[in-house]
Amino acid sequence: MPQILGKEIGATGYGLMGLTWRANPCPQEQAFAAMRMALKQGMNFWNGGQFYGPHEYNSLVLLERYFERYPEDADKVLLSIKGGVGAQGVAADGSPENTRKSIDSCLAQLKGRKKLDVFEFARRDQNIDMKITFDVIDKEYIQTGKLGGVSLSEVRAETIHEAVKVTKVLFVEVELSLFSTEVLENGVADACAKYGIPLIAYSPIGRGMLTGQLKTVEDIPEDSFLRHVPRFQPGNFEINLQLVKQVEEMAKKKGCTPAQLAISWTRALSRRPGMPTIIPIPGATTAERVEENSKEVDLTDEDMAAIDATLAKFTTAGNRYPDFVPTNT
Repeated sequence: MPQILGKEIGATGYGLMGLTWRANPCPQEQAFAAMRMALKQGMNFWNGGQFYGPHEYNSLVLLERYFERYPEDADKVLLSIKGGVGAQGVAADGSPENTRKSIDSCLAQLKGRKKLDVFEFARRDQNIDMKITFDVIDKEYIQTGKLGGVSLSEVRAETIHEAVKVTKVLFVEVELSLFSTEVLENGVADACAKYGIPLIAYSPIGRGMLTGQLKTVEDIPEDSFLRHVPRFQPGNFEINLQLVKQVEEMAKKKGCTPAQLAISWTRALSRRPGMPTIIPIPGATTAERVEENSKEVDLTDEDMAAIDATLAKFTTAGNRYPDFVPTNT
């Protein structure tokens, strides 16, 4: 099993974003049931965000309440929280002042019920020398025992090469799915492999599209962020649905769900020469969906070759994010 900070984690982790980052979050008891199921299935690497929801109900608030109810689970979880965004809530701010403000806020919201194992800036701040940022984190938080370590999120290969010179990078979190294979070709996966850094794959089921649940644009809730994502816009959506249908056919042959096939594909990439350990972190708001996502499907080399052939004939339509969201920082 892979390890982070000396702790063994499951081959699949759990993304917390969907539990709080939406106009109408699921009921807290439902969220707790999903979180408990994740642990039951060995998905003990949890990834949340300081900005996944308003300050009064974000990942940290939910986690504090969960660990108040289930204190015995605190040591079972390897917790990573994204933060470090500026006042506008989008652009990163790696200044010493904002770094302290962000981490201190995370610690305060957890109320000591769970150690903050990993802190990661949601994006790299291009205006601040990374050494300045990481020196603050190392001296004031890691060396004092307030924080386990740091990771990188949504970065390009050059950022990884720079970061390893000034800090210990525990993992790199980037988008990777059958719809988003860029990190396999742009040097990010290569950089992770070079330094022995695990790659955490967020949105492994294409923001829900690879579940097969979305058949038309109208199936997307009006208040969903997906309404702003180019890949889900009319015209692009219909093109991308073609890949979903092919994934559904492949999943049927394997006797699994499309989501299980998509998640297992990201894990199976780790077997290939020159690839890092890849840990997908699908999100889910129900215990039933968490259990589904936890099931590993044995994809043979022939299966992987068939998927390669399918992807070679398909080009995803639309960008991963709207223009106002920084990417590949």
